[in-house]
Amino acid sequence: MHILMTGSAGFIGYHLARRLLADGHAVTGIDGMTPYYDVALKRARHARLAAHPEFSAHEFMLEDHARLDAACRAARPDIVVHLAAQAGVRYSLDNPSAYVSANVVGTHNLLNAVKALPVRHVILASTSSVYGAGTDCPFTEDQPCNHPLSLYAATKKACEDIGHSYAHLHDLPMTACRFFTVYGPWGRPDMALFRFTRNILGGLPIDVYNGGDMARDFTYIDDIVEALVRLLPRPPGNGGAAPARGASPVAPYRVVNVGNGQPVGLRDFIGAIERATGRAALCNNLPMQPGDVPTTWADCAMLEHLTGFRPATTLQSGVDAFVEWYRDWYDI
Repeated sequence: MHILMTGSAGFIGYHLARRLLADGHAVTGIDGMTPYYDVALKRARHARLAAHPEFSAHEFMLEDHARLDAACRAARPDIVVHLAAQAGVRYSLDNPSAYVSANVVGTHNLLNAVKALPVRHVILASTSSVYGAGTDCPFTEDQPCNHPLSLYAATKKACEDIGHSYAHLHDLPMTACRFFTVYGPWGRPDMALFRFTRNILGGLPIDVYNGGDMARDFTYIDDIVEALVRLLPRPPGNGGAAPARGASPVAPYRVVNVGNGQPVGLRDFIGAIERATGRAALCNNLPMQPGDVPTTWADCAMLEHLTGFRPATTLQSGVDAFVEWYRDWYDI
């Protein structure tokens, strides 16, 4: 197959593209190389993908609809994987316009560009943050998501809603994947595992919010990739009288949780990093950050039903792999 992927120089995009290329597919990547975090890391990911003859890349923002339209027409992809986004809950407090532009406008431009193409399936990256103030755990795909706690979450929920409308109006099969705290080698420097590892190895304190009384459903990158690879050839049908959980009754559209299904307390997470690095953490306890939620926890029964796969990488093995990569990348 030929896959068009946005965000191909990103964390998930890099790992997914590498797997797809290894499986014999062709990948056309689009990435804006935004400076939200170290662009050198993004360029290093793209450079490794470029070594494969079936990978080609474009560098522009999805807000540039003319270039996006031209790239989509030229690629004529079988499948579209939309991973590009302005990520980060806390940064959305500082630069909210970046989220509306990249996430809402960018997603609209992409779907508008591919709606007339013979695309078999669109995979739309979403996030566990859309569950917002929800307290019924584990989170299931049919829970209401009407109370986002950050602009990031609000824009990603808007992307889901835009996606549903395009699926309905243009018969465009679409799956929105709600990712739960993805981590692993080549990860984003703004995420906790990266920041904690850097500070612990450097003998610096780490900021621990809400006194460590938080839990996250940490999902290892290889499990995310395996779930996506299995979902790609399984587009949703066009509604039905009794749609499956998370599926639309009126459109070829569904949402699917992709998580490990086992929330881990923040203190236990720090302990895993301490064991991987062989060093103790110096903790700076702080109150809860605006926009954060106390717990995320994925019910992955629908993912298993659709693909036969359930993520199962243990936190310690995943953290060990990240720390090994981090030491190698930074020559520590």
